[in-house]
Amino acid sequence: MTAQRVILLRHGVTEWNDAGRFQGHTDIPLSAEGVRLAERAAAVLAGYGITQVVSSDLSRARQTAEAVASACRLAVGLDARLREVDVGSWSGLDMKTVGERVPDFWPALREGRDFRRSPEGETATESGQRVAGAVVEHAAAAGQDDLLLVVGHGLSLRVAALLLMGLDYSHARLFGGLANCGWVELRPPDGAVGWAGGSGEHWRMNAYNRIAES
Repeated sequence: MTAQRVILLRHGVTEWNDAGRFQGHTDIPLSAEGVRLAERAAAVLAGYGITQVVSSDLSRARQTAEAVASACRLAVGLDARLREVDVGSWSGLDMKTVGERVPDFWPALREGRDFRRSPEGETATESGQRVAGAVVEHAAAAGQDDLLLVVGHGLSLRVAALLLMGLDYSHARLFGGLANCGWVELRPPDGAVGWAGGSGEHWRMNAYNRIAES
């Protein structure tokens, strides 16, 4: 069995988002505005017919997932594989500071080249592969009529979606960054539980960066 559709939802805004600071695996909760965004998204997504909810275990994602799950009268499953790209020692720094410390940072972003987010961190591709593998596993365990909601983080979800569709990180700059509480809707291939980086046919994108209107 494979879920009929999968929605990838980014968490609501945090104070570090507003300050432009890298979060990575640091456990930063939603701000008051983030809670409001999560509740607004929940009011819309409750009408989609979601049947299962799984989330990154980091509190900003978990709080967002719990808002939607509550509106859908569902429980939330947690999966640490759905975390954001690990930024290691960049955690808490802003892009300007990182750019000053790492000369290739801005050129790599402009040119669409992937790179390791700090000596201790991951590349975007590594995080996307981790998330894509988790999404495939949860989708494969769902029923053919299920709508699976996966709540996670902006960069790792975006790259995971690309990988599932048979694209790679070089295409990431062609897609705008996921908004806080923005979501992607994907359709797994019929009868396949793999993905382009492993086995199975490519997934298809039905919608990108949808948000609940205020």
